[in-house]
Amino acid sequence: MYQSFEFYEARAQEAALEAEAATLDNVKNRNLRAEKSWTRLAELARKVATDRAKAEQTKAEKRDAELALQLSQLS
Repeated sequence: MYQSFEFYEARAQEAALEAEAATLDNVKNRNLRAEKSWTRLAELARKVATDRAKAEQTKAEKRDAELALQLSQLS
């Protein structure tokens, strides 16, 4: 299931807040690791979304070029 960048970013922020509030070192470290993981997932989700948009733009440009070529051949 695909989650958005915003979802992962929110989880990272929650983990950071929990780490800041933690009084035990092991809990703080666990939340800092979680923040790092959520941040990595957010970056990956952003890249996937960007790549997906670029691919869609490329496909649209290719369709437009093919249509223009077909129309020019009909003239």
